[in-house]
Amino acid sequence: MTSAGPAPHPDAAAPPEEAAGVGHGADGAEPRRQRLAPDERRQQIFVCAQKLFNERAYEEVSATDIAAEAGVARGLINHYFGNKRGLYLEVVKVSSTVSAVAVAALPDGTLEERIDQAVTWFLDSLEKSGGSWLSFGGGSMGRDPDLEKILIAAENESVELLIEACGLAGRRNGREDIKAMFRVYAQLARSGAREWLLRKTLTRPQVHALLSSTLAVIVEKAVPAI
Repeated sequence: MTSAGPAPHPDAAAPPEEAAGVGHGADGAEPRRQRLAPDERRQQIFVCAQKLFNERAYEEVSATDIAAEAGVARGLINHYFGNKRGLYLEVVKVSSTVSAVAVAALPDGTLEERIDQAVTWFLDSLEKSGGSWLSFGGGSMGRDPDLEKILIAAENESVELLIEACGLAGRRNGREDIKAMFRVYAQLARSGAREWLLRKTLTRPQVHALLSSTLAVIVEKAVPAI
């Protein structure tokens, strides 16, 4: 029996790419794409989609646009994410949730220092994303039930992480009241960011001061009053 030889690289074996001649120029030049493992290829597509959704509304970005940005066949979007909608929902889920890694990296300093760093991280993230997080749920996807579930889950997870960042994770008395306060704060953060990035009515330092001081009042005044 003859040997079948080494198994092909998973990415090279993906039929959608081969069928479409991914990365070939109009003159039939050699493919531009690199051979990547499936997880790397999926992440590459995700990052390119995130960039395009940051720049344009959902309905203005096509699966073809995303494939071209990533240098892959359009079929790979369906292969990894189902369709454009599935990819968008994945982008929303990741982009609208506070990073647990960021919370874990907060300094072991005073409450004021931790709040300052947490707000700095939040504003940095928004600045890098171009404020796309502020528009999630708008446009043609605005009433999508799956999108609504993702946004609610992301808010709940972010609230829990913010409570942890403020040193309140171990408090059980009045837990639901605390979470309600932080949900109100999350809406304030969203409104402040909108005034800064979209309406240009506030500067970043002004929004930073507003969010930092309000969070300190919640932790030092409102929570103890429960």
